[in-house]
Amino acid sequence: MILFRNAQVLAPEPLGEVDVLVGGGKILAIEADLHAAPPGWPLTVVDAEGGWLVPGFVDAHVHLTGGGGEGGARTRVPGVELTQLTLAGVTTAVGLLGTDCTTRSIAELLAAARGLAELGLTTFAYTGGYVVPPITLTGSVRGDLTHVDRLIAVGETAISDHRSSQPTFEELVRLAADAHVAGMMTGKAGCVHLHLGDGPRRLELVRRALDETELPPRVFHPTHVNRNRPLWEEAKVLSRRGVTMDVTAFDADGEAPSGGQALAEWFTEGLDAARVTLSSDGGGCLPTFDSDGVLLHMDVGASASLLVAVREAVAAGVPIEFALATITRNPAEQLRLRGKGRIAVGADADLVVLDANLDVREVWAGGVPFVQRGAPVRRGLFER
Repeated sequence: MILFRNAQVLAPEPLGEVDVLVGGGKILAIEADLHAAPPGWPLTVVDAEGGWLVPGFVDAHVHLTGGGGEGGARTRVPGVELTQLTLAGVTTAVGLLGTDCTTRSIAELLAAARGLAELGLTTFAYTGGYVVPPITLTGSVRGDLTHVDRLIAVGETAISDHRSSQPTFEELVRLAADAHVAGMMTGKAGCVHLHLGDGPRRLELVRRALDETELPPRVFHPTHVNRNRPLWEEAKVLSRRGVTMDVTAFDADGEAPSGGQALAEWFTEGLDAARVTLSSDGGGCLPTFDSDGVLLHMDVGASASLLVAVREAVAAGVPIEFALATITRNPAEQLRLRGKGRIAVGADADLVVLDANLDVREVWAGGVPFVQRGAPVRRGLFER
């Protein structure tokens, strides 16, 4: 058992200074003054020294096998290592494929997710990728979501991007319908995680789906919606119809808001706090193209950008519980990840201790330590 003491607990809603007792990988008790165990009992006490105790982060958009490839094979990004996640406070990662659905596969993605799970993290994955019709493991989206436990939704399906397969409205809503019904059959998220590019159509296909079909708004989960100002303004409007928008922890680019700036705008404008998530695009390429689609420059996303965005939002006046909900409770609820994203009795013992500067000090996943005193205590087999 582990007893966390001297912490300001954000569940992510503020609970004040309370103790949290963990055992068997679950949260057992949350009380103001939990007594120490009798002598001889196997109890570890973690002193948070007045820091924040928060839920383990849920990164809903990670290229576990690496992204890239748009500039040739030499631009293929390597896969994500364990400590790239844990040092960023991530205890649950959802993997996906992007542009390259040819040399990378759902089987490879599942193997990468399974490897991280064997090391102690919680991992899930999306079936498909940029292309429509999507690549699958069983031959269909419904089959993948029904028969493969780790596959929970579809994504990242590309629209409004020169790298997409230019899906028609009919193709997209049929894909969304298959995801939705499979989610109903299995209790999974059953949503379509939509990659948004810089194309002028922006969210037109999603808006038409809400206007012309019976599909519920939660089936659509657009990401990268802060990549340019017109797209961002359209995303904020469409969120009022019940669509949860996924902000990427980008740096600011011209008029496009950074991840932290986007969260600050969302809060200031009084938009629904439950309808925004923040993800990192970890392991994915962040390319810059010219007007002919030629790659000019490429950065690589990292889960560490999540806390960069949270710090920026808090510095701009956003309550810390609002900002943290975008990487804990909100993605867990959008993706129907039970036991994740909250500090509550019976929830999974995925916990992060942050210091006053919102730097990661401790990370525990399933009641097992991965980071202590800011340093990793567990690494992947091939990490130095």
